[in-house]
Amino acid sequence: MARYVLRRLLLMIPTLLGIMLLNFIIVQAAPGGPIDQMLARFEGLSSQASTRMEGGGGDVASGGESRGARGIPPAFIEKLEAQFGFDQPAHERFLGMIVDYATFDFGESFFRDEPVTNLMLERLPVSISLGLWTTLVVYLVSIPLGIRKALRHGSRFDVWSSGLVIVGYAIPGFLFAILLIVLFAGGSYWDLFPLRSLTSPDFDELSAWGKVKDYLWHITLPVIASAIGSFATLTMLTKNSFLDEVHKQYVLTARAKGASDRRVLYGHVFRNAMLIIIAGLPAALVGIFFTGSLLIEVIFSLNGLGLLGFEAVMQRDYPVIFGTLYLYTLIGLVLKLISDLTYVWVDPRIDFETRES
Repeated sequence: MARYVLRRLLLMIPTLLGIMLLNFIIVQAAPGGPIDQMLARFEGLSSQASTRMEGGGGDVASGGESRGARGIPPAFIEKLEAQFGFDQPAHERFLGMIVDYATFDFGESFFRDEPVTNLMLERLPVSISLGLWTTLVVYLVSIPLGIRKALRHGSRFDVWSSGLVIVGYAIPGFLFAILLIVLFAGGSYWDLFPLRSLTSPDFDELSAWGKVKDYLWHITLPVIASAIGSFATLTMLTKNSFLDEVHKQYVLTARAKGASDRRVLYGHVFRNAMLIIIAGLPAALVGIFFTGSLLIEVIFSLNGLGLLGFEAVMQRDYPVIFGTLYLYTLIGLVLKLISDLTYVWVDPRIDFETRES
């Protein structure tokens, strides 16, 4: 097993490099880079100053004009290119970025004047908090529900619960978040939950129990909105996995030997049925922690990594884009390795080294 883990860790290096290289090429080829974003800001400020001086009569140069026609000195453009590192060839910039990223040095944000590491560490607790609670709620509800549906397959409970989870899956998470705000966050009906942030402004002044209640009060609606779309997939996966196992020969043999239903379910079926659920855990965690929380963070004004990455893409803030991408990819690869190790923990009969050889 140690040799297998070592091989997987070594394989992460070319995988990570390939993903970073592909995204580097795509991002570099996208129009409207950091220099254009910075020039647009300067032009906006210049336009506002001209409008104030001329009483609203100032005109902004059209976007189709050249930089020279818009009055932008070439020396200023060269200075911006040197500031952002674009005076170097693309391959040198990529290699320098990879060398720095190996030591988790993500550089400084182009537009925030702050190290990317500080920005990510500041936003990371919000994403982790939302992701952990969402994952916990989804698994605590979906796995027992899926098992119960498998044991009562075809019953009324199975039919109406399937209808509910499918309806929940059909509703986009961001739309459900808006519905929760309208109903419970002072939209049009009840003002029961706060709309912004994970804590109140006076959080530091509250008692220990008051802080717990305040935090749970703020996290309730975002977690519900994040979890609603994940129930269906995990519930139906659990149900189908258990249904497939309970009809196998070893289950019939165990029952014929007089084993109780509880012994058969948790002593034989559970271990085998959970393998497929464990296999999907890394992708589920990455989706819940990062991708799935993006719109939820935007709607509920939560300053997490998803919102940080979205803002970086809109601003073409390359250090933040590649820093968050590097972190997402690395976490995904590590979680995949942990998933394989969990396979062995659940079922010691699995031997990845033998399968690879």
